[in-house]
Amino acid sequence: MTQTSDNVTWLTQEAYNQLKAELEYLSGPARTEISKKIEAAREEGDLRENGGYHAAKEEQGKQELRVRQLTQLLAQAKVGEPPADDGIVEPGMVVTIAFDGDPDDTLTFLMASREYASADIETYSPQSPLGTGVNGKKVGDTAEYELPNGKRASVKILAAKPYSS
Repeated sequence: MTQTSDNVTWLTQEAYNQLKAELEYLSGPARTEISKKIEAAREEGDLRENGGYHAAKEEQGKQELRVRQLTQLLAQAKVGEPPADDGIVEPGMVVTIAFDGDPDDTLTFLMASREYASADIETYSPQSPLGTGVNGKKVGDTAEYELPNGKRASVKILAAKPYSS
């Protein structure tokens, strides 16, 4: 999954299905559950001192924000094929890099939109400084990117394989 500058989000069919299922859950069963929590807390009495009520309302707000994010994301989504297994770094690839030529200082990450981030693998956006630096490079290439402090860093591309969950 990646985002382009014209606000189109490219998704694999698998990613699209996963996000659509999350949206359907949040806008259906999850809404019902949170409404019941709010109603039960409301029945407990004074709302000014009702921690359960305030917690449920906060949870509802976060849930509704996620529904809006997913709705917008899916409205702009284009479904496509995963990237080719050609060793070229692009969105949808799991990339392994070595920092400053030190083969022991490596990082493996998924280059994708933050919407596709998971606990299984670190995710870097193609628009991030590192993502911009490595995008389009091939295995064996060296890439430079700008650090937050303004200095430049270089990395060597060790591997680039299509992501599969």
